[in-house]
Amino acid sequence: MAKVEIYSTQFCGYCARAKRLLSQKGVEYVEYDVIENPERRTEMVQRAGGRMSVPQIFIDGRHVGGSDELYALDRAGRLDPLLGGNG
Repeated sequence: MAKVEIYSTQFCGYCARAKRLLSQKGVEYVEYDVIENPERRTEMVQRAGGRMSVPQIFIDGRHVGGSDELYALDRAGRLDPLLGGNG
């Protein structure tokens, strides 16, 4: 399985949506709360090419974007191969 990282905040609907999709696929992920750990926000912005909104999602170190991009990858059949699963 791929290493999945998600930068999020506690009360973020898009974050919850992205995490729900990952959980439905049985994917474990590392979550960084950028409110509780402000240094993580700086890290996120650097890694995400300046994007400041949450969530920002990384699969094996590759930035895939936010919730909408994650769902678009899934609809296109490209998410499962990135995750190392069959879906």
